[in-house]
Amino acid sequence: MYFVIIDCGTTNSRIYIVNEKREIVGKSTKKVGVGNVAVQGSNKILKEGLKETFLEAVQNASLTLEDIHFAISSGVITSEIGLLEIPHLLAPVSIDELAQNVKKIRDVAIFPLDIPVVFVRGIKTTGDIEISNLMNAGKVDFMRGEETQVAGLLSTHNYDLPLTIIFLTSHTKYVSINAKGEIAGSITTLSGQMYEAVIGGTVISKSIRRTDNFDDSGYFDTRIIENACYWVKEGGFLRTLLMPRLADVLLKTKWYERKLFLGAAIAAEDMHAMNQFERFGFPEDTDFVVIGENDKRCKIHKYLLQRMKLKGSSEIISDAKSIDMLTINGAIEIAKRGQLLKGR
Repeated sequence: MYFVIIDCGTTNSRIYIVNEKREIVGKSTKKVGVGNVAVQGSNKILKEGLKETFLEAVQNASLTLEDIHFAISSGVITSEIGLLEIPHLLAPVSIDELAQNVKKIRDVAIFPLDIPVVFVRGIKTTGDIEISNLMNAGKVDFMRGEETQVAGLLSTHNYDLPLTIIFLTSHTKYVSINAKGEIAGSITTLSGQMYEAVIGGTVISKSIRRTDNFDDSGYFDTRIIENACYWVKEGGFLRTLLMPRLADVLLKTKWYERKLFLGAAIAAEDMHAMNQFERFGFPEDTDFVVIGENDKRCKIHKYLLQRMKLKGSSEIISDAKSIDMLTINGAIEIAKRGQLLKGR
């Protein structure tokens, strides 16, 4: 038996072919995602891109479409800018509840290939609030995709609970796992997109651009991180964002120092979201798992967590393959618990 795992993000889509032993036998990647839908106002290009990627993965596995029993997908593909908008589940949510509430469809108008597709629902954090009051905007949150990665993490690692997982992607998402192993909810910031906007759309770009052959991949200076934290608190976030420019023009500093300062300033501001843990009922004194493909960004967050002198320890997962496997193992775990694999 073969089934497919669809990992569709904002800018990239990955398709994995998995056999009955849960081994990856084929895969394909294409630069297409829900971001195309947001920009163009139509999901046509997303459908076409997923179809091409799907068929290429099947071919890479030396299979035919008839060999595929079903596909399972999670993430923003189930949002209003994806293929099919599916309502979130309300936190807290267990992995079993995720498996029991998947949405199964077989409709070429939704997914452009004639196979069953199983969509994993996202999770919302709202509680008992008045949804029409904008004052409550800071009391709600949601996730699409991270719930599947959580299922992959908890099914393959042995952690003491409760646990806090920090996902560092185009956003930062703090996900709280309670003592029962349920996803208790999330708190999200725009940090990743903020960094890209600053370096791509402001004068700060010039001040962090490489000017020599120095390899900054391993460069990490806690004094610079402390400086960034100080100025975020003392002068405010927006003024601190300008400081790499000031340091470039008026001070004798290196480009890689200014680049680290910028990343640290955004991370320091990012950590303020943890002030809401108590409001959401999330404990702070847990172990933390920091997940993201940018290893330096992960290290900055780990340093800031240690700086807070919390009781728990911190672990980083930053290699791309391990992060991919979280989605893959999570989809497999949900499929297994949902009896899609029939006990195999």
